Amino acid sequence: MSPAQEASSILQELGVDATSGDLASRSPIDGSEIGKVLIGDPAAAAARAAKAFEQWRIVPAPRRGELVRLLGEELRAAKEPLARLVSIESGKIVQEGLGEVQEMIDICDFAVGLSRQLYGLTIASERPNHRMMEQWHPLGPVLVISAFNFPVAVWAWNAALALVCGNPVIWKPSEKTPLTAEAVMALAGRALQRFGEPPAGLVQIVQGDRDVAEALVDDPRVALVSATGSTAMGAVVGPRVAKRFGRVLLELGGNNATIVCPSADLSLAERAILFSAAGTAGQRCTTLRRLIVHESIADRLVGRVKQLFANVKVGDPRDLDTLVGPLIDEAAFEGMRRVLSDRIERVDAVAGGFYVRPSVIEADAQQGTVLQETFAPILYVLRYRDFEEAIALNNAVPQGLSSSIFTNDLREAERFLSAAGSDCGIANVNIGPSGAEIGGAFGGEKETGGGRESGSDSWRAYMRRQTNTVNYGTDLPLAQGIRFDVPP
Repeated sequence: MSPAQEASSILQELGVDATSGDLASRSPIDGSEIGKVLIGDPAAAAARAAKAFEQWRIVPAPRRGELVRLLGEELRAAKEPLARLVSIESGKIVQEGLGEVQEMIDICDFAVGLSRQLYGLTIASERPNHRMMEQWHPLGPVLVISAFNFPVAVWAWNAALALVCGNPVIWKPSEKTPLTAEAVMALAGRALQRFGEPPAGLVQIVQGDRDVAEALVDDPRVALVSATGSTAMGAVVGPRVAKRFGRVLLELGGNNATIVCPSADLSLAERAILFSAAGTAGQRCTTLRRLIVHESIADRLVGRVKQLFANVKVGDPRDLDTLVGPLIDEAAFEGMRRVLSDRIERVDAVAGGFYVRPSVIEADAQQGTVLQETFAPILYVLRYRDFEEAIALNNAVPQGLSSSIFTNDLREAERFLSAAGSDCGIANVNIGPSGAEIGGAFGGEKETGGGRESGSDSWRAYMRRQTNTVNYGTDLPLAQGIRFDVPP
């Protein structure tokens, strides 16, 4: 079955009409058009969300959690067809598509529990007969801007938390993956219907190109902009939102490294390197891009990685034995070719798609393109002698998303995780930098943007903090012992 035929069948099964509109979607599998959607009205969406906020913010949080529970049920029921649609539209293999939908289900479970745990603090007051506390209140409409490489999971990370925190959600998906977004909205619509009388405009999608995103980013009715994408995109979004004193949650580029030490289990490391560097055809923000390996084991490990890259199956992502699917489009292919020149190896897999073999480049120094994030399966190899040199190489890039180390030396592992070790938002030991769980906060430092999504206490980004002081006495003592006596 062609990608267009299979996409049409899945969309029909999920109740989505994608036969008309001005925004066309093309499958990276063969470049064929697989559907069209209507471009949305950003101003109208913001107005509906602002109105919905007035009602949703006063709904008890556990009741809000019930909506997210229902969404999780709809995702469970549609996991397989939605995963295949993700594969068809984004090019990732079906196993990764299934994992992405499972992430959506997992964050729904997390958020349902969170809906009964939006805790504030009771704070000791310095004044007698006073009580201090903090509360967390709903923030307002949340805009989610997502990228093509995780076309549905990133929305769920944000939407599940935003909804239980009392906020409406507007979704501006990537213009490269509009159909998966429409499918998710159909499932969300079923959950909303089962929930019963939700506010109109509580969960919306606004399809379109950059101008649609800009209109939403600039709209003062949008309280928080959560944007996932390139560092260049974040450099534009951040100042625009700050100019109107809105909030941003930025999850941007990564240039992630793995350090492999002499004591490392190399069989463990090589499997992690293959997935982290070649998975999603190198199109993850957490993709492994720099392999920092001790010179005593470098020849052996690099030789094995080259062998794995040469033998890995590159092809139609729907085939069960495929591990590397296509690049998203020709622009991605040209970006990789600008780096590799004639060293790029194009694979003859499916006509119309851009399939490439993962590439290893041994670099003498960390400079030039090694410092940049090329969204393609290119792995740079750097050799080190001293452990401090390895830490310095790990940190000497503008990005600070994810990192990892392979070692059986406790001191090296703990040094890597210490304040003087990796400067990234994610630091792993004996696993690769790619493949995070939803229980931990996801995001990074420096040019990665500093935002955190998903687990831990990331929910606080979607709420406003309020400090309260209650005087239950008959006197009015002032803080810091200030005297301000009123004359008789």
